[in-house]
Amino acid sequence: MNYRRNILSLLLTCLALQMTSCVTTGSNQALNKTIDQMIPEGGHKQALKGALEATRDWTPEEEHQLGQDMSAILLGASPLVANSEAQQYVNHVGMWLALQTEQPQIPWRFGIIDTPNINAFAAPGGYIFITRGLFLNLSSEAELAGVLGHEISHVLKKHHIQVIKKRGAGDVVFGLLKAKAEKSAQVDMTAINNLTRNLYSAGLDKADEYEADRMGVVLAARAGYSAFGLPAVLQMYAAAPQDASFTLLFATHPAPNDRLNALDQLMSDRFNDLNAGLTKFTRLETMQRKLSYQAPQKPTKNSGSKTKK
Repeated sequence: MNYRRNILSLLLTCLALQMTSCVTTGSNQALNKTIDQMIPEGGHKQALKGALEATRDWTPEEEHQLGQDMSAILLGASPLVANSEAQQYVNHVGMWLALQTEQPQIPWRFGIIDTPNINAFAAPGGYIFITRGLFLNLSSEAELAGVLGHEISHVLKKHHIQVIKKRGAGDVVFGLLKAKAEKSAQVDMTAINNLTRNLYSAGLDKADEYEADRMGVVLAARAGYSAFGLPAVLQMYAAAPQDASFTLLFATHPAPNDRLNALDQLMSDRFNDLNAGLTKFTRLETMQRKLSYQAPQKPTKNSGSKTKK
């Protein structure tokens, strides 16, 4: 009877921690020790330890490794734009925003990926990407700051890690990362590949997107930009045609007008004095001109190898 009571008590503890996602390193070690002392070897012990491992806090090194793996998958589908000036520019703006956060020590990396689709992505550990399609559609550096601030917020709030835990994949991913860190032979990365594709195709929780919007506005304002840069981007989304370049963005985020309404309730008159912050920048327009090119047309039988420039 005591054995069953012990299992039930520990299960309830693990479930409560899983719901709150607040397993610290100290509490993890303490619960593991309790499980070792109270539960004999067998399936019950392994199940309890697995549930506990899936909810524990990840170290910065583990988050960075996961972000590196997820970014590699993203870049495998769409590589970085081959323009060092534009990449340096986005990193300059992104790093200035990151300095306004409570975690500037994260090894932040920013990049423009070469796809005409309208979107931006983040990965754990400080990896932030904006698509060439979205970059070319921005009207000001304040808008760029708003977009990057939104993605930075996903990293700061560990939204991807939380979703992984909620979907019950935390222990699997951690096991793979641990195997990579220990340089185990033939680490099968299929699980992380599938998880990454699912995360970016299904999206984060809608509440996470609203939270990133709120934080993104604040970060841009802290950095001296107009607080209305991100709302301007959302207005662009709302007025956009329903074409293929917006498909993934609209499928993985709340409706633009819903996001605007949520920000309107937050901002009200609070940011009116910041509306005159940094907005239009010739350097954004300069970089946009460098990236404004048309993809070469496929050769036809009559055109030989000629391409349109």
